[in-house]
Amino acid sequence: MFPLKDTEMGASTFFASALPHDVCGSNGLPLTPNSIKILGRFQILKTITHPRLCQYVDITRGKHERLVVAAEHCEKSLEDLLRERKPVSSSRILCIAYEVLQGLQYMNKHGMVHRALSPCNILLDRKGHVKLAKFGLYHMTAQGVDVDFPIGYPSYLAPEVIAQGIVKPSDHTQCEKPLPSGPKSDLWSLGIILFELCMGRKLFQSLEIAERLKFIIMLGCVDDIVTVLAEEHGCLDIIKVCGTSLPTPEELLHDSLFSEVSSVYPLFHKPAGLFSSSPRCANLTLPEDISQLCKDEDSDYLAERSIEEVYYLWCLAGGDLEKELVNKEIIRSKPPVCTLPKLKDVGGEAFYPLLEDDQSTLPHSNSSNELSAAASLPLIIRERDTEYQLNRIVLFDRLLKAYPYKKNQIWKEARVDIPPLLRGVTWAALLGVEGAIQAKYDAIDKDTPIPTDRQIEVDIPRCHQYDELLSSPEGHAKFRRVLKAWVVSHPDLVYWQGLDSLCAPFLYLNFNNEALAYACMSAFIPKYLYNFFLKDNSHVIQEYLTVFSQMIAFHDPELSNHLNEIGFIPDLYAIPWFLTMFTHVFPLHKIFHLWDTLLLGNSSFPFCIGVAILQQLRDRLLANGFNECILLFSDLPEIDIERCVRESINLFRWTPKSATYRQYAQHPRQASESNGTRSSMSCFSADYQEAPRSDLVSNLGIGGGSICQIACSSCSRCLFSSLKFRQEENTHQTSVTGIYVVTFKHRGLTCSSGVLICSSASAQC
Repeated sequence: MFPLKDTEMGASTFFASALPHDVCGSNGLPLTPNSIKILGRFQILKTITHPRLCQYVDITRGKHERLVVAAEHCEKSLEDLLRERKPVSSSRILCIAYEVLQGLQYMNKHGMVHRALSPCNILLDRKGHVKLAKFGLYHMTAQGVDVDFPIGYPSYLAPEVIAQGIVKPSDHTQCEKPLPSGPKSDLWSLGIILFELCMGRKLFQSLEIAERLKFIIMLGCVDDIVTVLAEEHGCLDIIKVCGTSLPTPEELLHDSLFSEVSSVYPLFHKPAGLFSSSPRCANLTLPEDISQLCKDEDSDYLAERSIEEVYYLWCLAGGDLEKELVNKEIIRSKPPVCTLPKLKDVGGEAFYPLLEDDQSTLPHSNSSNELSAAASLPLIIRERDTEYQLNRIVLFDRLLKAYPYKKNQIWKEARVDIPPLLRGVTWAALLGVEGAIQAKYDAIDKDTPIPTDRQIEVDIPRCHQYDELLSSPEGHAKFRRVLKAWVVSHPDLVYWQGLDSLCAPFLYLNFNNEALAYACMSAFIPKYLYNFFLKDNSHVIQEYLTVFSQMIAFHDPELSNHLNEIGFIPDLYAIPWFLTMFTHVFPLHKIFHLWDTLLLGNSSFPFCIGVAILQQLRDRLLANGFNECILLFSDLPEIDIERCVRESINLFRWTPKSATYRQYAQHPRQASESNGTRSSMSCFSADYQEAPRSDLVSNLGIGGGSICQIACSSCSRCLFSSLKFRQEENTHQTSVTGIYVVTFKHRGLTCSSGVLICSSASAQC
């Protein structure tokens, strides 16, 4: 998104049409509310950025199908020019027409039309340039089907639009859509607006709405519309000078009428994204005198941040769109995002942190002590702290713009926390996503029917449907495309139930970037679920569950013995955990915090999460038998995710590498394969090098290196007991202090002369 600069933000509200509560769809499920459909279609509008279009920022649902839209806003519009009741100069009209056509042409390029073009929706910024407002209303409402009001203003609607009337579906279970309007309907509206600017007054003011609509329909049957309108209003000479009639905005922009105007406006190039095939530095420019960059002490640094970031911070500071509308008692309001005292006092250095400063992970500011204290607060509080989030967003934004060169520092900062606003792209960086991902995604055939289509169609309506975004029809369509792309691009693997849940977090965070969601999912599965989606995955899953059982026994022998005695084995409850990486168990907001940590660990970290969950349920499990445990896991109790994450990290630090060795795990990457980037080893260990499989196979015991690693960890709860096996005659030999010596008499007995570590406070050695 573009920086906020001197623009403002506004809010508008409308109601979606209500659906009957006693009607179900063809699939037997309740009908999706129209407000959720609109919310899903709205998301693509946030990605459409152009200097001539007001940037959409957010949409929220309220009660009774109310929707509130936040978007870029300007106080002045062409409506103000018409109120002056003075004709506008022909040169000014040409500039306005050209800028409006630029916006319309960019919309048409994305398959959209405005349909609500009017003087009040053609805004003027402080420099007098045009910005089209409400350009996405027609798209988000499915050509007006999902609302009870017409899209557009009677005086500016094209004759064919009025003749079509308002089309409402008679059967809510069927997707009936009216014939969509094309670009010509916007050109008609633009022609009427330019006509009014020439005259300096509005048309049809003396006519009632019914007569006005009848007159416009009649104009559709007249060859010389300009002459009829000019005779009606007595301005034939003026309208002949500025009348235009061409089929599309694209062709109008290249008309000779705008030959002098077009040279003033440079071509618009959308900035390259993070995972773009074109170089991101291609259009970077610096002023001639760089020394003047930092001399302006009164600069509004917040205005240099993107509109999306400013809005996010405003919400963190207590901003509420619907509350603003209620307080102002108007439809459109100006949220006070730039007048928040807490943001106004933030020093300029907070907006430009030094990436090479190793003294502190937080940028220095006037409130650096408060920020340092905030870093130790619970995560849920940090995510709601406006000033803390501002610093984290600015820091991560700069690091991500330097990805992959700053990959190591992204990992380092992600250990502290990940700002929710940038979680999607940060996850992609942690997973090592690189390259032209959009081209790869576009090259996959997502349309040809395949055998798994039916199962995908069944699974999607059951996957995280409590979420408004994922339950929308647009969300279902994106789900379908991403899942199908993964299945088609991995012919050696198959679709298993649970893959949809695994896809949900990536799709939610990258709703407007299916290619990135697909790329993240494709990088995540080989790392954490290697060969889980084979057609015959029984050997992989059984090995995984066996290692998990060993982990339970290693960290909590008492609980392990009890579960084994009652026959409550991991096969009965843990398969959905690991097959979906807990996305089938927890809601999305908990998965985000869990995966923030999971992505910093290696493929064995999920074992630690599973053990941490069991330890939260430890007392109830020890007190119950088999049947009660089955009932307990059929409706899993509330799990404290922050505690689960904290204990998972400790468990990971206490666990030697050999304890989680799996034969069917993914082979660790060689140094030559990683292209010099950091290894995928966990951030929670001092050792970032994967142990070769040959070393683990030849030495399944726990060596001194593992002891030192665990002993040097920051956990004080870790208890060590070392056992040394000796024959009876060697009992009096010198031994290390603190080691328990176990003697045996049978000379034929052989055993490994290693050590045994109990790394849990509940374990007894």
